[in-house]
Order: sequence, then C-alpha cells, then structure tokens
Amino acid sequence: MNNPVGVQVKRLPHGEGLNLPAYATSGAAGMDILSAEDVTLEPGARHAVATGLSVAIPDGYEIQVRPRSGLAFKFGVTVPNTPGTIDSDYRGELKVLMINHGSDDFPIKRGERVAQLVLAPVTQAVWHEVEQLDDTL
Repeated sequence: MNNPVGVQVKRLPHGEGLNLPAYATSGAAGMDILSAEDVTLEPGARHAVATGLSVAIPDGYEIQVRPRSGLAFKFGVTVPNTPGTIDSDYRGELKVLMINHGSDDFPIKRGERVAQLVLAPVTQAVWHEVEQLDDTL
C-alpha cells in the first residue's frame, strides 16, 4: 500500500456498532460503506441512505461514492450521480444517494454494504481565457 492518507471520521449515534469503511482486499481501490438504517427502495425510488458517519477529508482530496457492481447487476440498484463527490470542507453526515432501477422492492438492512468510497486527489483548475485554441489533432 502506498502511503495511506489519514481521514478523520466521527461516528454518529445511529452509527454505533457498525464497522468503519474498509477495504475488502489488499488490492481494492474502494472501501465498502455500510447502511446505518433499514429502508426499502421501491422500483423507481431514490433515497439518501444514512451511514452514521461524518468525515473530515484532508485538503487536496475528495471521497468519491461509487455503486457496488453486484447490486447494480443483480438488482438494478445503483448510485445515480456516479461518482458522487464528498468535498473536503463538508462535515455533515455521509449519505449514499441510491436508486432502484429494478422491477422489485429492494430492502436495505442496517449493516449491509451499500456503496464503495474512493479517496482521490483533487487538482483545481485555473482558467486562462484565450481568443483561439489549437486545432483538434
């Protein structure tokens, strides 16, 4: 593992007893995040699933929220704004926006894996307005 980056995490009362986000394998890019609530997603429904966690992401980084491929393939349940971005200055509860594109109700139980989190560096742009650009190659 290349120089892990520390991220402060605060467990909220409804997150007590749940595991913190974790990598399933040593080569995993994303950490599994768990639901802190029981909820059923009806077909076509969206819900911001509570995780019971707040984070302080270091400056220069973001956390990307990505769907779990198994949920998308097997049930049609995914994260609609993929990847979702959690900015370094956000301190509210981390929630996972999920949508059910499937044809059946999809129950989410407290403690189930609902998404993946990827810590990623951020490069901020500086715009330089010009009169003309190079031609497309």
